[in-house]
Amino acid sequence: MPLKRIHIDPNWLFRDEAGNTLDPQLFRLLEEIYHHKKLTAATKSMGISYRHGWNLLGKWADFFGTPLVMLEKGRGANLTPLGEKLLWAEQRVIARFQPQMASLASELNIELQKALVNLTPLLRIQASHGYAVALLPDACSNLQLDLQYSSPLEALSALNRDSCDLAGFHVPRGVVINTLLKQYQQFLKPRAHKIIRFITRQQGLMVRKDGSLDINRLEDLTQDKVRFINRQEDSGTRALFDQLLMNHDLSPNDIIGYNNKEFTHSAVAAYVASNMADAGFGVEQAAHQFDLRFIPICTEDYVFVCHQKNLNKAAITEFIHSIESTEFQEKIHVLAGYKGDKLGVIEDLSHFMPS
Repeated sequence: MPLKRIHIDPNWLFRDEAGNTLDPQLFRLLEEIYHHKKLTAATKSMGISYRHGWNLLGKWADFFGTPLVMLEKGRGANLTPLGEKLLWAEQRVIARFQPQMASLASELNIELQKALVNLTPLLRIQASHGYAVALLPDACSNLQLDLQYSSPLEALSALNRDSCDLAGFHVPRGVVINTLLKQYQQFLKPRAHKIIRFITRQQGLMVRKDGSLDINRLEDLTQDKVRFINRQEDSGTRALFDQLLMNHDLSPNDIIGYNNKEFTHSAVAAYVASNMADAGFGVEQAAHQFDLRFIPICTEDYVFVCHQKNLNKAAITEFIHSIESTEFQEKIHVLAGYKGDKLGVIEDLSHFMPS
């Protein structure tokens, strides 16, 4: 019998001074109109009638005192500036808080399994957030999976304290980040730890397709009018970006918005898509999700590390079996810029990281 799992998704509630509220279908309809540019196609995609969609737009226009969508004969439907602002605001909030919500859902699911006296193996994972990692709760259907998102260094520290069974982190190919490597090596012991291969992914610049600025390489970020959105300081992606700047003799002081930060790849992409920045740095799937142009810069290996003595435990064995499955590999290859050619391969630490 498959494990019962719950998922947590945020919902916005709009209330005016009179206590009137709006149906949360608002964002779904705005998103469909943004993509289809026609109310008929948008309502069809949502499975609601054209009349219902029209009425919803009328109610929202009355609520805000201004239209969120402009309908013109021969030109279809387009979001007004307020409509776009609402759509991207919701996308940014979801992207920003996704790791915390997923971690909370994981905690609740573990308590749920305890209440149901489920005897399936428990696997505790701490990992840097990513699109492929987010697939694990559904992929590991025969496990009680406690997946907590944290920075790479926090994950490795937790492994050393025996607070988790697997720690997930990523290392770029061809780019040596000496400061980060030394920090990793404080927690990693070649004789005690083993690497479980996961995925490779592309990191690079994300820019809007309709942008008027010519951004095609890292050096272009120093142009006077280019606004950048960065990642938080303790993320592996931030460490990679800073190292790339050093390698190209670029100063952070010359990049407008270098000190502005978001906490996930999708949050950075949503920030750019909402026109609050002209460029960000992250994985290709984030650019694909938000219909941005992607300029590849670097390939990364994302791996899990565990104690060698735990490799034969039922939970680890089931985890490897789950990510080696054809079904999981197919889900990985759907993600833009991701590959899973070595999923589940066990390697010595020395083969993966320079000493």
